[in-house]
Amino acid sequence: MKNRLEELRKERGIKQEELAAELEVSRQTIGSLENGRYNPSILLAFKLSKYFGLKIEDIFIYEEEEK
Repeated sequence: MKNRLEELRKERGIKQEELAAELEVSRQTIGSLENGRYNPSILLAFKLSKYFGLKIEDIFIYEEEEK
């Protein structure tokens, strides 16, 4: 799943460490999300949505796998 997390964070001038502290996760979690190595739990997706004031689907882009 792709996401706009890094773009949104940088637009607001927020460091990974600052976002991680706000969401009560590790900096590594934020880095992994941004690099697409990790998909968020539904709870974390909602926290990110609330933090940025956006819908979940405005942050995370679901793409179906080709068969």
